[in-house]
Amino acid sequence: ARGSQGDREPLYRECLGRCERQNCSGAALRHFRARQPLYMGLTGWTCRDDCKYECMWLTVRLYVQGGHRVPQFHGKWPFSRFLFFQEPASAFASFLNGLASFVMLLRYKAAVPPASPMYPTCVAFAWVSLNAWFWSTVFHTRDTAVTEKLDYFCASAVVLHSVYLCCVR
Repeated sequence: ARGSQGDREPLYRECLGRCERQNCSGAALRHFRARQPLYMGLTGWTCRDDCKYECMWLTVRLYVQGGHRVPQFHGKWPFSRFLFFQEPASAFASFLNGLASFVMLLRYKAAVPPASPMYPTCVAFAWVSLNAWFWSTVFHTRDTAVTEKLDYFCASAVVLHSVYLCCVR
């Protein structure tokens, strides 16, 4: 991810260094924290994260003005942040998928008797899926090394549980 075109761009690197020096230490950092909305602080957005975001968009604007394609940054395409949501549409889609899984779990439990042979396996699959959609929502809300690993690990668990479900069935 460090090798993305946007990460290598000297303008981006210079902007990031300047922003961190000017805003992320001493009195400037205290000022940043004082003006940072509570929801941003509670979701772990730091001064460095804010600098990365602002410098990314500065670089994107200059690429577009120069007629160049938009580069990736940190291995990802740039997304406009909404409140504390790093990828609002993806977070919303993951939330809706989780909601659909939850509704289907409730419908399944209402329609299928617990004594049915596959009942525990299907309910377990529903919970594995709900867990995966939860971490997908968290990851798209706030992309960190931990949330990325939880998202990918839990998505892999759904795939593995699906294979298991097919074999048992």
